[in-house]
Amino acid sequence: MKLAQDIIIRPIITERSMSGIMNGRYTFEVAKDANKIEIAEAVEKLFAGTKVKSVNTMHVTGKVKVMGRTSGQRRSWKKAIVTIKPDSKKIEFFESMM
Repeated sequence: MKLAQDIIIRPIITERSMSGIMNGRYTFEVAKDANKIEIAEAVEKLFAGTKVKSVNTMHVTGKVKVMGRTSGQRRSWKKAIVTIKPDSKKIEFFESMM
């Protein structure tokens, strides 16, 4: 079994993800091999008092970048949008960003 810190890699702080906080939606970069159940359990374990309502996941492919004659590709990663229940505790890390 994986640790919660190995599943949730980092929060995604963008303008679009911050607008979802009003509706109780939080965005995280997660491990590529993590499933929705593991992500929900990891969020509930890392942020005590939160109850997960649903988890949506998506794979983000890396962009192709060109520098002069050579081209390369950024890494691909997995993103999870976690919706918490209205009666649960908010995630304080995101609340301090607003």
